[in-house]
Amino acid sequence: MSDLPLRSQLAVALGRTAARMSRLAGRGDGSVIGGRIGLRLDPELLTRLARDRKLVLVSATNGKTTTTRLITSAMTPLGEVATNAFGANMPTGHVSALASAPGARYGVLECDEKYVPMVLAETGANVVALMNLSRDQMDRAAEIWLLAGKWRKALEASPQSHVIANCDDPLVTWGASTAKSVTWVAAGQHWREDSWCCPECGGPLDREDTDENSNWACRECHFARPRPDWILKGDQVTAPDGRVLPLSSLALPGRANRSNAVIALAVVGQFGVPPEQALPLLSEVRSVAGRYTTVEHEGRQIRLLLSKNPAGWLEAFDVLEPAPGPVALSINAQGPDGRDTSWLWDVDYRILRGRPVWVTGERRIDLAARLEAAEVQFAVVDDIEQAVMAVPPGRLDVIANYTAFQDIRTRYGRVL
Repeated sequence: MSDLPLRSQLAVALGRTAARMSRLAGRGDGSVIGGRIGLRLDPELLTRLARDRKLVLVSATNGKTTTTRLITSAMTPLGEVATNAFGANMPTGHVSALASAPGARYGVLECDEKYVPMVLAETGANVVALMNLSRDQMDRAAEIWLLAGKWRKALEASPQSHVIANCDDPLVTWGASTAKSVTWVAAGQHWREDSWCCPECGGPLDREDTDENSNWACRECHFARPRPDWILKGDQVTAPDGRVLPLSSLALPGRANRSNAVIALAVVGQFGVPPEQALPLLSEVRSVAGRYTTVEHEGRQIRLLLSKNPAGWLEAFDVLEPAPGPVALSINAQGPDGRDTSWLWDVDYRILRGRPVWVTGERRIDLAARLEAAEVQFAVVDDIEQAVMAVPPGRLDVIANYTAFQDIRTRYGRVL
């Protein structure tokens, strides 16, 4: 850090002080306010902090926080790794992450989809991992085809960056296809409602499904799924050299986390970490910023699941306790969630039929209307505690969107 200009050193010091005060005041981990102050004092601080580091940017609609954590764990044999572990995924959070680890030669940064072009231009990241694109917070973010188009321009202008991309998602494939160097990963695409049309010409995409992977091609033009280098099939992954490796030891549940894990293996492989060394390190990750954590309360084992959009709800349903296990659902519509809840109608809630279901959160009536249309039996409660105490002692899965999840996590003990 001593090689930074004096102005940058001052910006880092004041940012750290602001972050520390935020933590002491109980206002969060301070990563946003610390980075904001640092950038206000030195607008080029992110570029200066990124210099001479080997950086990974991780972006997707869903799974980027978890994948960032997995990659960071698997890279620990290389030395200290700077990372924004708690999801502050815009430039303010990136500044805080890099400033807090001045001696780290490596960095793994979760990046909001919208900010990929800006952060890539400012950091010149060595590796960019792109996993999935689907509708999310349409009142804040751009239409996902526009986002993919911006990825294309940014990657074309960054020939030094190697891309790890999920070739089972047509939009991600299109967004990554201008990169000079790409490793294609068949990581699966479980939500397909946003990719029935070719992003190249608008024609229909034909799909041929094989297990969890999907071979696809446009009926009208040349655009088609590339040949994958890494292949996820069930709970096994095939590496580029043909070795088949088990993912059965992963502690994080569900097919979405198997997808996240194979992306992580492909990323760390670019830095020379072999999958045999990486897999045990991936298995050490058991919770990510509270996701998948089980907390004890009054004889109940409450498992917390985050779900922010239709694709995320599909993945949450995949890891629910078997029916008739009880479920509590909590929905808010604050700024970080997106204020438009019409996306609830894109989720197929019929899978919850036959379960005891409780509905809470600021927009519980919106969700109740959707469940009623899906013929799901439910009870509306004013507070998550009412739902928890309505369940007999035992297990309860709680699915919540972002701010509702944070509220619940704080109430029952802020766990990592």
